[in-house]
Amino acid sequence: MTRMTTRTVHLRPDLPITISEAADESREAPAALVLHGGGGPGTVAGIAEHLAESRHVIAPTHPGWDGTERPAALGTVGDLASVYLRLLADEGHRRVVLVGSSLGGWIAAEMALRDESGIVAGIVLIDAVGVDIPEHPIRDFFALDARGVAEYSYFDPDRFRVDPSTVPPAQLAARAANIAALRAIAGDPYMHDPTLLGRLGDIRVPALVVWGDSDRIVTPSYGRRLAATLPDAHFALVARAGHLPHLERPEATYAELDAFAALK
Repeated sequence: MTRMTTRTVHLRPDLPITISEAADESREAPAALVLHGGGGPGTVAGIAEHLAESRHVIAPTHPGWDGTERPAALGTVGDLASVYLRLLADEGHRRVVLVGSSLGGWIAAEMALRDESGIVAGIVLIDAVGVDIPEHPIRDFFALDARGVAEYSYFDPDRFRVDPSTVPPAQLAARAANIAALRAIAGDPYMHDPTLLGRLGDIRVPALVVWGDSDRIVTPSYGRRLAATLPDAHFALVARAGHLPHLERPEATYAELDAFAALK
């Protein structure tokens, strides 16, 4: 297994970005940017480690998550997209595959739309949010308690359900801070950009849209509609999985990633 290391990049004095990375010093291996959702970087650690077997992997912690700083000026998904495009450009990366889970998928789509330098080679959207589809509304995550989150997020909720009374206070505080960061970035309007669905047709790189068949946060019907809006997209349904198929069915999810043409 390739060892992941951690470093901090200061894109400006008030904006440190914490990065988990499996670096290819020769820069011959293609790069992948792995973008987490509201649950934090731990939810995509497995994806990063899997891709690190063949790629230079960069997995940032979004500012405000896991105790990191978030300047007030960084308040939208578009802001995050611009920050990560600058990070990749500053470090000389080109033809990067973006892999985003949930909120991370929304960031990846916005990056593909804003990329004017050929940085993005393809995007993988895993149970992504970001668009408004009234007939398939996004579940109000903020209204769910711990039991509800498990019930709506997983095919097998008993495997992932956590009793808050058993969680140490420091960990509970960290989770609350992550939720606060999520609310600040994507809470209003709730988990979407009203303009994004109409702009997705401008994305010109290949896309893989992966969805858990039991996701009740954003349903497979939402995912199919999202994929149908992209000019060059393949939709893959992962059986017996919910909102985080890479946690419930990692082998099936990674098989889709590995088969994606942009990852060759």
